[in-house]
Amino acid sequence: MKSAAGRRRDYFLFRWKEYGIGYLFMLPWIIGFSAFVAFPIGWSLYNSFNKVIINSDGFAYEWVGLDNYQRMLIQDNAYPIILISLFQEMIIMIPLILIFSFCVALLLNQKFPGRSLMRAIFFLPVIFATGQVLMELFVQGAGELPFIEQYNLTSIVNQFFSPGIAETILSILSKAVIILWYSGVQILIFIAGFQTIPKTVYEAVRVDGASPWESFWKITFPGMLPFIGLNAVFTIVDLFTFPFNPVLEIVQRNMFSPNTGYGYASAMAWLYFALVMLLLAITLWLTYRANKGRGALR
Repeated sequence: MKSAAGRRRDYFLFRWKEYGIGYLFMLPWIIGFSAFVAFPIGWSLYNSFNKVIINSDGFAYEWVGLDNYQRMLIQDNAYPIILISLFQEMIIMIPLILIFSFCVALLLNQKFPGRSLMRAIFFLPVIFATGQVLMELFVQGAGELPFIEQYNLTSIVNQFFSPGIAETILSILSKAVIILWYSGVQILIFIAGFQTIPKTVYEAVRVDGASPWESFWKITFPGMLPFIGLNAVFTIVDLFTFPFNPVLEIVQRNMFSPNTGYGYASAMAWLYFALVMLLLAITLWLTYRANKGRGALR
């Protein structure tokens, strides 16, 4: 009989023979992630609990605990308001982008002349309107549509909604171009999702007398739930790293301010990161529940 240590050694060797080659292929990524992602993230978290001072000798750290977070939430009058306003706006924009991209993908999944060209046109903004190009377009005013002033939507929205909600709605309307530009990848993912549903299923329900409306809600929509969740996660990450994100701008401004510095800015960034991760966790949980319910129905 082998000892417990011998059995553990044999089990480790067995696991290494089975998965060792895969771990070796992953080794460059693990090294890069540890050096360029994990270490900076951990250092940023450490900075958030310190007052970071830049002097002639470099960086000086003074442990302040949760003072940066308390100061940010209690004394800072601007950051919490900007953070809440951004999340209100994004919670409305994310469903709009998903609904728009889903409807467009549903249309582009049909057979009609020029379908490939239309798919390419909807994907072009993903190629061109990124990074510095997108920033330059907004600087030149190409990111806004003139219909708000033409139809006097500002007064109409203010008439029927409270000031806070009206401001959020008008802000979203002013970013209508973003909804168009930020839907290209989602459209392709939805189109790929539609291809996973067998056509024989539609033929079977058509023989049974189901209408297109019934087949959509009984077959298409349940089959697309995983892709809706995937697109929701992608859209959340994409929008919350938007180049004109006001939260990222205020974090960067405080980072180089002598009154706040790296520690205070790191606390701001970590609060923002925690809220985004919470939103992602809720999205993944809802997707899991929806897919689990779909499996139960089967």
